[in-house]
Amino acid sequence: MAYDFKPFDTRIQEIEAHSASELGGIRTGRATVAILDGIQVESYGMRVPINNVATIGAEDARTLRIKPFDPAMAKEIEKEIGHANLGLSVTVDDAGLRVIFPELTGERRVQLVKLAKEKIEDARVQLRQARDEVWSDIQKKERDGEIPEDDKFRFKDEMQKKVDAANARFDEAFARKEKEIIG
Repeated sequence: MAYDFKPFDTRIQEIEAHSASELGGIRTGRATVAILDGIQVESYGMRVPINNVATIGAEDARTLRIKPFDPAMAKEIEKEIGHANLGLSVTVDDAGLRVIFPELTGERRVQLVKLAKEKIEDARVQLRQARDEVWSDIQKKERDGEIPEDDKFRFKDEMQKKVDAANARFDEAFARKEKEIIG
């Protein structure tokens, strides 16, 4: 009998996707649209992401251009970006909004690397929790006689290989982000 690792694989993918979006939201010295993904604005009585009410594109390496579909939304977008406390400066002009990414200081870079490390550690904690749940399930199946003891340890090894591979991908993602931040 084989153990069904599909739910565990799905959970790993969800953790990795969440971790990638969290890392994408950490500001580097370059303009990136992903930093605005977590910001929502009030539109017709609902909170929606900025990209639902405007087009967002890179104007140059340090500037994003936001063009609201409704020009009246510009002030709301400006306010919400300011409240997000991302260290960005926003100006409103005739064409929409310009989001300027100021040069990062050495101290700020250190803080951002530390934040990225925390995000990766949070992902590792979630992964360990998922692993523990699967291991408990494997042990329960062995106690209930559904799987033999030899299979229990084979499944444990297979599970650990999946965890090790995910941790290696977390390490790679952190290394990439650290390189982006440090420059």
